[in-house]
This record gives sequence, structure tokens and C-alpha cells, in this order.
Amino acid sequence: MEARDLDVLLITDPANMFYLSGYDAYSFYVPQILIVTPDQNQPIWVGREQDRTCATETTWLDYENIVVYTDEYVDSDNHPMSFVVDLLAELGRATGDVGVEMDADYFSAHAYHELTHALSEATVHDVTKLVNRVRMVKSDAEVACHREAARISERAMEKGIAAIEDGVRQSDAAATVYEALLEGTETTGGDYPAIVPLMPSGEGTGSPHLTWTNETYKEGEPVILELSGVVNRYHSPLTRTVFLGEPPAKVRTASEIVVRGLEAAIDAVEPGVTCEAVERAWRDEIAGTMVEKESRIGYSTGIGYPPSWVEKSASIRPGDTTELQPNMVFHMIPGVWFDGYGIEISESFVVTDDGADVLADVPRELIVK
Repeated sequence: MEARDLDVLLITDPANMFYLSGYDAYSFYVPQILIVTPDQNQPIWVGREQDRTCATETTWLDYENIVVYTDEYVDSDNHPMSFVVDLLAELGRATGDVGVEMDADYFSAHAYHELTHALSEATVHDVTKLVNRVRMVKSDAEVACHREAARISERAMEKGIAAIEDGVRQSDAAATVYEALLEGTETTGGDYPAIVPLMPSGEGTGSPHLTWTNETYKEGEPVILELSGVVNRYHSPLTRTVFLGEPPAKVRTASEIVVRGLEAAIDAVEPGVTCEAVERAWRDEIAGTMVEKESRIGYSTGIGYPPSWVEKSASIRPGDTTELQPNMVFHMIPGVWFDGYGIEISESFVVTDDGADVLADVPRELIVK
């Protein structure tokens, strides 16, 4: 904030709110805001009246730093942002330079309009990635959450692969995956993921973000399974592709190329290397093959709430000059999609002094059943 000359920071991204205060409740579908100012030793959480106890239960904030608006501001012409500005005025912070996360998923156009209209004497700045970039380098305790989440991912992947069989209803396999994600491990229970398990099959695997249907799996079809275990909202995403029956030669070839490229990129990871250099290792490995990919092959991950576990900070793609540092965590997913089928084999990893430490231990190959 000091570097950006900010007098006030308004946080609306649930992941950033959790990071700065500990607030953790499924209440982000209504406006909630964390107010950070340099002269206060605690932020102020502002939310719906009935969620006060959620804040007292989950945050480290003193009671007086938990401020609520009444239900007259919920789904009405009275917007909570006007309440926030009144509070800022009481604090003597309704002027000066105010930072707002313009691209946060739950900061609406209506919220922006109400905020800027009421803050007529302030200058509003877009600080969309300010906290996200700070979050990139995890503490050892945060990395431990990622590692435990990876144990859940392993278990859910194992059970999911076992459940995917010719004639099995796709929704039943999805139920098996969900059960494993929520059941967790012997040492910790699971939590709901920020993204539902993505489980396209057949020609649907040619599209990256389909889920499951009410149809049954069929012999001769691929199935993609992308999921993530969650511990204390920290995610460890993992993806594998299953083929029911003997896969065509082109599917085997594509999957082998994807694995080679993935491993080349993982081998390129070390502190001081840029994200684009890691992507270049993938691109060099797959050059001249049947596999092409123009979109990014990975992204920083960490705390996640719906709709995404993506940290929205650094991406493994050309042009991203972010330098890797120890305790950064990434999900590398070089998925490729063709007419009629797709291949996704991914790994989450933590950057260490020695390179990339892959978090999950699942065979890195096309799973043939």
C-alpha cells in the first residue's frame, strides 16, 4: 500500500479476505468487504448482519472490528457500498487514494458505481493483484496445507479412476470423487473445492471445462478427471486422462508427447527462472510434434473459493517474466484438445531451492482400463 501511495485498501476477493483476516464462510454471494488502513493494527470486516458470528468464529479480529449492515441492504435498492463509504467517512478515510480490486469475481458493476459515486472526494485505484502477488510466496505452514491437500487429491484420483468403467453412470463416478474429496485422509477431513470436478468423456474431452452427465461411460472413449483436494482452503489440483479399452495410436502418441513436455517444463523449474522460461522448455520439447498449444500451461495456485482455485497472479506462458521463488506453488496443466478427444495430465508443484517438488504421487501417464 505504501509503494502504491494508498490510504485505504478495500478487499472483496474472498481468497484475499481469508488471507488477511481468516474469514471463511460461504457468504460471498452478498457483498462483504475488508477495509485495510495503515494506521490501524487490524482490518475492519464489513458484512451482512447475520454473518457476524461467521466473522467472530473464523477471524482473528476484535469484536469492534467486525461491522455489519442490516438486511435492508440485501437484494434491495440500498447497496452495501454506500454503507461502506459512510463507515469510511466516520474513520476520516473517505478522501485520498482508495485501492479497489476491480477484477474480483464478486465486485459487481453496481458495487463500483455505488462506491465511486459516494467517494466523490477520493481517487479510486485498481489494485486487482496487489494481495494476490503477496500471496504467491507461501509460508512453510501454507505449503504443508498444499501437501496435505495433495494426499486427498491422490485418494480422490485413485477412487475416481476405479469408478470409471464401461456402463457406469457418469454422475455415479462423480459422486465417488466427491465422497473422496470430502472424506479426506486419516489425518484431515476434506473441504469443498473451488471448482467442481471436471469429468468430460468421449467427444466432450475435446472441450476443457465440461463436467459430467447422466449418461454412462462407453468402451472406446477417453475420460478426463480434473480435481483438487482442499485443506484450509489451500488446493492441490491434479488431472489425469483415462481411456476405456485400447486407445487409438494418435491418443497414445499425444499423451506421450504431453508427458514429455510436462516433464521438461518441471525440470526447468528453479528459483530465479521466469515463468516464460519454464513454458519455453515445454514448447521446445513438443516442437515439431502433433501437439500444439497457444494458451498457458500453468498458473500459481493457493487459497481458493468458487469460482476458481487459480491465484490470479502468475501464469506459465510467454511474456510472464515473474521469477520463481521457493515456496511458490503452481498447477501445471498442459491440456491439449483435438477433434473428438482431449488429453490432460497435470501436476501441482512447490518451488524449492533444488527445483520443483511435485505434490501428488500418481502415475504420470495415460490410464488405460
